[in-house]
Amino acid sequence: MQANVWQFQQAGKPLVHDEQVISAPAAGRIVVRNYAIGINPVDWKFIDDNPRDWQEGHVPGVDGAGVVIAVGDGVDNGLLGKRVAYHHSLSENGSFADHTQVYASRVMDVPESMDFALAAALPCPMLTAWQAFSKVPVRQGADVLVSGMGAVNKLLSQLLSQAGFNVHVISSSFTQAQADVMGVKAIHSDAPTGQSFYALFDANGPDNAKNLVPLLEANGHVVSILGRIEEPVDEPFTRTISYHEIALGALHDFGDLAQWQRLMNDGETLLRQITEQQIVVEIPQVFAFQNLNDALHSSKEAKQKAVVTVS
Repeated sequence: MQANVWQFQQAGKPLVHDEQVISAPAAGRIVVRNYAIGINPVDWKFIDDNPRDWQEGHVPGVDGAGVVIAVGDGVDNGLLGKRVAYHHSLSENGSFADHTQVYASRVMDVPESMDFALAAALPCPMLTAWQAFSKVPVRQGADVLVSGMGAVNKLLSQLLSQAGFNVHVISSSFTQAQADVMGVKAIHSDAPTGQSFYALFDANGPDNAKNLVPLLEANGHVVSILGRIEEPVDEPFTRTISYHEIALGALHDFGDLAQWQRLMNDGETLLRQITEQQIVVEIPQVFAFQNLNDALHSSKEAKQKAVVTVS
């Protein structure tokens, strides 16, 4: 099978449009005919710096949505024709193509009422937000602090609010109108004073998270969504803070089948909540397949969610 793909050349260079042979799906895998491709910061960061040592010809991309057109040995034929969305490994040829081979156990059913463009925009930020939310035991009425209001934390804030937490955010751009819709209790332009928090969720990096740890109450939690705090801030046997790190992509290398099944089931529940408008998401900017490099540039410079549609 021939696929239209966007290929990596070398670090910092634009991707190149070409054709590539897609083999029949291996055991436990499927081929998805992509109708939309999600663009995430991890995409342009890895294209810029190539930390995985991609070879020339590698196809980047982690998020996509489309229809299952082929299944490998051991995969239920009932998947054929299914509308699915997926998050894929950075180590394998990815979603920047009209066809992608993925594990059958690592896809989510897409509700009929959700278009592919929105479905493709969601896997990475939505599943990352869910992993972050799941790190901390629910305590209704507890105050939590969210730092960095990108796509992940806008979803996370809503999950926290729905669970009964009092959500505070640190942001210079987040508006009161957004707060009202997403259930955010308070917006702070800087680190708040005179208050302690049960949990902190940070997406600005380990240095920022480390600076906010003193705001936590004893036995509190810090969840680092971008990087991790390498050394505890406090001395042993003092406030006993719990440190958590989030890395959705790591599950491809270290997760087992049961973990993926749970995550995909949880993801499908979130997709249904989005279609029922229980969770609010921002509409992504849409680019045509031939303009994929422009979509990467827009994601990097405009900090706006982008998707690429495939005709």
